[in-house]
Amino acid sequence: MSTSAARTGRTGSTAGTVSTASTANFGSTAGTASEGAVMATDAVACASRGHEVQQLAARTAACVDHVDAALARLVSVELQSWQSPAGRAYRTSLSFQAASLRRSRAALQEAVAVVLRHAQNVMMPPGRPG
Repeated sequence: MSTSAARTGRTGSTAGTVSTASTANFGSTAGTASEGAVMATDAVACASRGHEVQQLAARTAACVDHVDAALARLVSVELQSWQSPAGRAYRTSLSFQAASLRRSRAALQEAVAVVLRHAQNVMMPPGRPG
């Protein structure tokens, strides 16, 4: 019984066995094909991860749209005709909230750009300069 047959528990059949000659020769063309298969698998995985990161960027961009909508609603509820001290305090509070939302919107826009750059880097196969 050969060593490969002994490892698989089979005799007379070489299906599904690994010969010691092919495992000892790391520079063979069979190894190159295996490396190519691994690289193809890596490329598919990179593309899949890149797509997921692009989806994250799209969801982050949707958050920017939600902030824009919130800012528009804040403008509509300012109650400019309400001239009492309570009205002025209300408008001051709204202006602070609007300023905070604008800063958050700017940070979200930067995050979208960073996530999109990351998606491009993730889609690059390993070993390729990006």
